[in-house]
Parts: sequence; C-alpha cells; structure tokens
Amino acid sequence: MDNGQAGHSQFALLKQRRFLPFFATQCFGAFNDNVFRQAIIGLLFWMQASPSQRTLYASLAPAIFILPYFLFSATAGQIAEKLEKSRLIRITTTMEIAIMSFAAVGFVLQSLPLLLLALFCTGGQSTLFGPVKYSILPAVLRPEELTGGNGLVEMGSAMSILLGMLAGGLIFEIAGGSGPWVAGACVIALAIAGNLVSRMIPPAGAGAPDLRIRWNPIPESIAVLRLARRQLAVRNAILGISWFWFVGTVFATQLPDYAVANLGGSATLYVFALALFSIGTGAGSMACEKLSARTVEIGLVPLGALGISAFLFDLYFARNGLASTSGLDIAGFLRAPGSGRIVLDLLGIGFSAGLFVVPLFALVQSRTPGNELSRVIGALNIQNSAFVVGASLLCLALRQWAGWSIPQLFLGLAIANTLVALWIFSIVPEFLMRFLSWLLVRTLYRLEVRGVEEHVPDEGPALLACNHVSYMDALILSGAIPRPVRWVMYHRIFDIPVLRWIFRTARAIPIAGAREDRSLMQRAFDEVDAALANGELVGIFPEGRLTADGAIAPFKSGVERILALRPVPVVPLALRGMWASMWSRRDGRLGRMRVPRRFRAHVELVAGAPLPASTSAEALEAAVRGLRGDME
Repeated sequence: MDNGQAGHSQFALLKQRRFLPFFATQCFGAFNDNVFRQAIIGLLFWMQASPSQRTLYASLAPAIFILPYFLFSATAGQIAEKLEKSRLIRITTTMEIAIMSFAAVGFVLQSLPLLLLALFCTGGQSTLFGPVKYSILPAVLRPEELTGGNGLVEMGSAMSILLGMLAGGLIFEIAGGSGPWVAGACVIALAIAGNLVSRMIPPAGAGAPDLRIRWNPIPESIAVLRLARRQLAVRNAILGISWFWFVGTVFATQLPDYAVANLGGSATLYVFALALFSIGTGAGSMACEKLSARTVEIGLVPLGALGISAFLFDLYFARNGLASTSGLDIAGFLRAPGSGRIVLDLLGIGFSAGLFVVPLFALVQSRTPGNELSRVIGALNIQNSAFVVGASLLCLALRQWAGWSIPQLFLGLAIANTLVALWIFSIVPEFLMRFLSWLLVRTLYRLEVRGVEEHVPDEGPALLACNHVSYMDALILSGAIPRPVRWVMYHRIFDIPVLRWIFRTARAIPIAGAREDRSLMQRAFDEVDAALANGELVGIFPEGRLTADGAIAPFKSGVERILALRPVPVVPLALRGMWASMWSRRDGRLGRMRVPRRFRAHVELVAGAPLPASTSAEALEAAVRGLRGDME
C-alpha cells in the first residue's frame, strides 16, 4: 500500500531533530553497554583468570545486570512519568559517564568486584532509561509514524548490541598490554558522546507532572503491573513482548555452544551466527512500516510468530546432531553442505522476531494513555526480567538435568512458541482478525492512500464518512487509518460468514433501518454516541447501503442525528476504483460475484479536510463526491 506522498519513508525521521538525537543516544547507550560487558570478558582472558573465575563471572553477571530491573522499574516508570523526557534522558546519560568512570577504575585495577558493582549500576541506569526510551516516541511521533519509529529503534538496538560485542571483544586483542587503559578510556568516551548527543534532544513534555512518586518498590511494582493489565489488548501485547524476550534469551544463550558443537565452528562462527540473527531482526523491524502501510498493524504479529516457529522447526531438522568437523571459520562453514539452509533459518528467525515485536510496542504506545505509558513500560520491564530469568533457568535445567541437546531445545522452543502464540491469539482475537484482514486486503488490492495523515485526527473523537462500494470497504479503511475505527455497517453485511467474526472482533456496530428493526437501529445510535463520548473514531457509510450502480446515493439524515447529539468533526472519505471489485454489486448480488478483471487492482482512498458538526448530509455528500471524482 502506498500513501501517495513523497518523503514518507521511516528513514526521513533520521533527518529530523525530533527523532535523530534520541535515536543516536539510545544507540550509543546500547553500544557502550555491550562494549563494557564484552570488555570484562576480554579482561578475564587477558589476566589469564582461572576457569573458576570466568565461571563465577558468567554466573553472576546476568543476574547482577538484571536485578535493578526487578528492584527499580516501578520507580523508574514513575520518574519517567513525572519529569520532562529530554531532561531525564540527559540525567541518565550523565549517570552513565559517572558509572563508566568507575568502571574504568575497575579495568585499570583489574578488579572484578569493582567491575561487577559498575555492572549493577549500569543495570540501574538502563532501568531508568527504559521507560523514557519507549514513552518518548508517541510524544514526538505521529500515530502513523509509530511503527516506523519503533522499527528504527529496534534495528538500531540490534545493530548496536552486535557491534558493541564485536568492539568490546577486540579491545584486548588490539591493545595488548594497554588493554585495561584502552577499555576504560573507550567506555568513558562513549558515555560522553552519548551525553553530548542527548543534549540535542528537543523538549518532550512530562506525561504526569503532578504525579506523586512512591518510593517503596514492592507495592509500586504490584501497582504498575495492575495498571498494565487494565486493557486486554495492552496486557497481552506486553505478554507478547515478554515472550519475545524469553525466546530471544533461549536462542541467544545457546548460540555460542550451538555454533561450536553443532555447526563445527570456531569462536568466530558464533559471532557470525549472532550477526545473522541481528541483521535479520533489524531487517524485520525495518520492514514493518512498509508491510503495515504506516499504521499500527498488529496483523503482522501472527505472521511474525508463525515465522519464528517455522524457521526454528527448520533449524532443528537442518542440523539436529553434533558436527562431524570442528574449528571451521566462516568461509569453511559456508562451504559445508547444508550451510545455506542454516544461514536462511538464522536470518528468518531474526526477521520474524522483528515483525513480531515492533507492532506490539507500537500497540502499547498507541493504546495506553500518555499519563500512564511510562509506568506501563516500567511494568513491562519487570515482566521482561522475569521471563529472561525464567528462560535462563529453564535452559539450565533442560540441558544439565534433563540432558537435552541444543537442537532439542530449539525444537521445544518452536513447539512452545506455536502454543503460546495460539493461546495469545485465542484470548485476544484482534491479533488474528487484523492478520486476516491484512492478508485479504494486500492480496486483493494495491491501495493508495492520500490525505489520511493530514486530515484524520491523531487523537480525540471524530466521525468518518465514506461512500459504500463493496463488502470489503470497512476492512480496507481500517487497514489504512492509523487509529482503531468503530465502523457502523448494515447488519446483513455484519453477519456475512467469516467476515462476521472479523467485524465483531473489530467492534463494528451493526445497524438496521427503522422499518426493519427499530430497536437495533436505536442500539446502534446509542453505541455510536458512547464511542464518540469515549474519544474514539466512528466510521459510517451515510448512503445506508452498497451502491447498486457505482454512483453515490443520497446521504441519509442519520449522520445529522449523530452530530446533533454529539458535535464532533466529520472527515469525508472517498474510495475510488472499488466498483470493479469482485466484492461489489457490479454484476449482481454477492452470490453472483465475478473474478476481478485485474488481480490486485489499483484502489484509492482519499481523505478531505474535517468539516464542522453543523455540516448537513447534503454538504457532506457533496464533499465525498468531490473527493471521489470520476474514477469509477
């Protein structure tokens, strides 16, 4: 789907001050964190630490880093809600300078206790940064930019983590005897660079400046977790994000041993495998905007979930035993039989993970009130931490006590991911509904959208009025408008098999004529008024029925009744090119549908400037006619 306007690529955000300094700041932070953590491992080898010391670090480091998320996420969410966001980001990057200065002392003194203490402080600083990292996006981006912005952030994080690990691992190999000094200087320099960039972030208002911060972490953790559960879709989006972290933890923790034992590689092959996964994740994250047509398209979530499972299953069958060789470098591995399939699987798992998680973050941001979002992100971080710890413990138990191989772990993860995805989609059918509507619309049409970004309000109530050409109209319009829309539709269309489930899940409002069912008509008007009073978008087809001849029929007075009761802006919309659709009544009723003359026919949706609530049905009809023109 094309939005019909130039300059709407997500990459355009990288040229704008409202986004670029923040994007660069979070990339510096992720890069420096991983340089620091990998440099500690490099120091241990440089010091020729005993295996017991390396094992101690490997056991303690993840727990030490994640502990602040359990302890301080609720407090961090409150602080991020209360303070102006750019100021808080500058505070966290200043903290990073202090922490990395302390870490530099640990490197120079070659003191593991000091470095572990600095690692704990780094986890605390990351905990404070987490809520503002995601709550700032809806404050500086328009709804249609949320998916692209989140895609850039996830791509930047994935690439920064990968590059940080590579850079941190090379410090002691390149610097030799000066390694501790170089490591300390690097982490300080990166922290200073991040702080300098953060000072260019423009102000972004506080979500709840009058919030009274409660410092007791236990009751506040319970309180923010309850806050995050108030909306079903948000609650389960958070569950989906946490499951993403569970899958990622299982996969990433097993990848080093998998590369050696099952792929027959050297240490460099693990880095290559991790790079493939990271590149795939970045590519999947970036693809979300194009595939979603710049809306918060949660229909991509089932696609991502199915992709993760499919590629994990294939990875198991591609190599489910120990390698017959050892010590392969990257070139040697790529020459080995079956390597191309494994490369594709690693890229595919990452790509699918990007499709899975980006829309979930965008949904949380778009459906959560602005004065609660930072605290909800804090709750998300608490839950993510629990899933990460659970994944680590489960891997340890299955490998050490149950004797599972790594391919068996991947197979079990594929099965579990499929079951969890089905469970989430069963309790929140909106995910599956959006996937089916996304698949239908993008299979049948090439949709061009013009004027929606400019004229459909980003927040608050509005009435959307469109000509009615086909049975697919509501699905097409919903997929093109960034915000959820409650569509009022004739009850017989609402009750079409298969589509009925989609319409009901989308909370469409069925209506009948007064002569047909007066009580149903009254319930529809009551539900429309309640939705508008709640600040929602409501979509109507003022003709009252599908066009029988392709022309726009006179608009009925129901639109005036709605606006008289609840004065809100009314946005005229026009669908163009749908009369040639197999879902129109061009060649008779639904039972005599024909195959369209051209597969994926070109269809346009055009939005006009909002009209006042005093607009008559005749004036609204004239506006829609003007938008449609003579394309039909």
